[in-house]
Amino acid sequence: MLLGIIPTISGKARPPILRKLPSTTLLLLFSALPVLTQQSPPITLNVAAVNLLATVRDKHGNLVRNLSKDDFTLEQDAKPQTITYFAKESDLPLTLGLLVDTSLSQRRVLDQERTASRSFLDRVLREDKDKAFLIHFDHEVELLQDLTSSRQKLLAAIDQIHSPQFSQSGSGGSGGSGGDSERGSHGHGHRGGTLLYDSIYLASNELMKKQQGRKALIILTDGVDRGSKESLAESLESAQRADTLIYCILFADKEEGHDNRGGFGGPRMGGGGMGGGRGGGYPRRTEESRPDGKKILEQIAKTSGGRFFEVSKKETLDKIYADLDEELRNQYVLGYSPDKPDATAGYHKLRLTVKQKDAQVQTRDGFYLETK
Repeated sequence: MLLGIIPTISGKARPPILRKLPSTTLLLLFSALPVLTQQSPPITLNVAAVNLLATVRDKHGNLVRNLSKDDFTLEQDAKPQTITYFAKESDLPLTLGLLVDTSLSQRRVLDQERTASRSFLDRVLREDKDKAFLIHFDHEVELLQDLTSSRQKLLAAIDQIHSPQFSQSGSGGSGGSGGDSERGSHGHGHRGGTLLYDSIYLASNELMKKQQGRKALIILTDGVDRGSKESLAESLESAQRADTLIYCILFADKEEGHDNRGGFGGPRMGGGGMGGGRGGGYPRRTEESRPDGKKILEQIAKTSGGRFFEVSKKETLDKIYADLDEELRNQYVLGYSPDKPDATAGYHKLRLTVKQKDAQVQTRDGFYLETK
């Protein structure tokens, strides 16, 4: 197992992402996706142009596919903007990341997740255009399959998804000596842990950031983070800077003895942490003892421009995946060039609306502008 370390930012050592690799090869994470049109919601670009993806639904929740540029109104920081680029995109290449919660609270739903995920990737992935990767997270974050267009590799990686197996004798050691030895883990060594926020940060910063085209993360989880070094805000910022939509699927095991406000959750992550931690004395963020997973996932989806789903008897995982497939193939791409006074580096709020009555626009709340 090779360990990829994220560069230190503002003095904070970012957590590593763990990879399964052939013993003699160091895998390069980034591979270019040949697309000229910048993707998903708002974009981290130079001052020349800002593009965003949008989905529009009517009051019944059906996709609205027949809009033109003149049907949209766009504001940046409450100032009207002129839309200079518009297209209805259903065939642009897509980069997908599937993030699966394998913590102990999910162990009884993993079989359903594996089966539905296999069907989804088999249906949605076009091997001549699209790429995808697979990450699991529990007390560690591990890349089971790097970016690839191969269905065979992705389906084989899905078969590796399982709950962590713990040593009976280990007691909070570090560096893979105690926990999930089968995977060569480098986690924090406790029985509990759900590194949801870290997985979003790592997927966005290490994998999605260098990709072009449309990008989306799909997260299967109960929404409860336990032990991440990154905060919710930090993970969301990383996704926004990577111009990545996040689709959150709440799949909670009702028989586990918790609802979406619970989560299994073991002891907090110790000082060593993944990759040795952030160094002595770094202040740990505080959380509610029982956070509301549903509200967290709704916030992640809304802020990133994605969508929230909840698995139920009526809304099965297969049906949710079918809705996702349809949405990803029916999006509008809009672009504009901000005036120079408005093209300052940093975060900018966006507001996109349509003139059609009762129609709802789904897009990101804002974007980060990074001048070159």
